[in-house]
Amino acid sequence: MDLDTFYYILAGVLVVIGIVGTVLPALPGLPLVFAGMLLASWVSGFEKVGGVALVVLGLLTVLSMGIDFAATAMGAKRVGASKLAIIGSVIGTFAGLAFGLVGVFVGPFVGALVGELIHTRQLSQATKVGVGTWIGIVVGTVLKFGLAFAMVGLFALAWFF
Repeated sequence: MDLDTFYYILAGVLVVIGIVGTVLPALPGLPLVFAGMLLASWVSGFEKVGGVALVVLGLLTVLSMGIDFAATAMGAKRVGASKLAIIGSVIGTFAGLAFGLVGVFVGPFVGALVGELIHTRQLSQATKVGVGTWIGIVVGTVLKFGLAFAMVGLFALAWFF
């Protein structure tokens, strides 16, 4: 196997891991997708995918990072989450990784609920904050997943046309 083939395989692996990373918060999803595409472009001497396409892909990557933070914060803020609830949702997200895919979705809810419960001592408000935070995370994940496939589509268009 020559070096170019190895780099193309590595680029493909980065893209696949990045797409998985749009769902798993421990992985930097779209930055990995972009890194894989940049590597593939570099290997081809930037002949198949040029600067304009890479700038657009880079901007989509930056946009995805903003979506990640904004969707969670907006979901939490919309229901009046405290700082403890937001901190709890972050802790819950990472703690949830130990429990697989179910933990990734349940962890932020439980973390936000516990954080808000410590802050307000009101179960109804804490539940509302937990659900709002969870909805924000789910919306952000769906948007990032869509962006990942938009990036793959844009890259494919630039590569083949």
